[in-house]
Formats: sequence, C-alpha cells, structure tokens
Amino acid sequence: MNWQLQEAKNRLSEVVKAAKTKGPQVITVRGKEEVAVISMDELRKLRPQKESLYEFLRNSPMRGANLKIERSREIEDRDIDL
Repeated sequence: MNWQLQEAKNRLSEVVKAAKTKGPQVITVRGKEEVAVISMDELRKLRPQKESLYEFLRNSPMRGANLKIERSREIEDRDIDL
C-alpha cells in the first residue's frame, strides 16, 4: 500500500503493523515513491548475515573434496613498498 508521508507519520503504528502482516509499505513524498517500510524478516532475507571465510569454506559444497593447494615457490622474495 502507498502512504503519503504526512499520513504515514500520523499513523506510524498502522504502517508498521501493515508491513509485518501485508508486506512492504511504500511512502511517497509529493507523489513520488521515496521509501518502503518492511518487516525485519523481509530485511533479513534481503541482507543475509555475513559469514567469515572459514564459515563460507566450511559450508561449501566442495568441502571434503581433498583439494591440494600449494604456494608457488617461483618468486622467492617480494619487495613491498610501505
């Protein structure tokens, strides 16, 4: 549903309730869609938790594939400018 900004301000609890039960609520400013109010569940779906590299690799479908990764020894010393 679309809400004009002033109406959304005056009826914020209704906007929040509707976002939780009916889905995203769009707020307009001067007739232009500007923002949406969404439930935390919807936000979590859109922005999944970040996982560490360890967790990513641990949950990878390639886990246990016996990959052998070796460092190249072609370059012995590297100069690094700090």
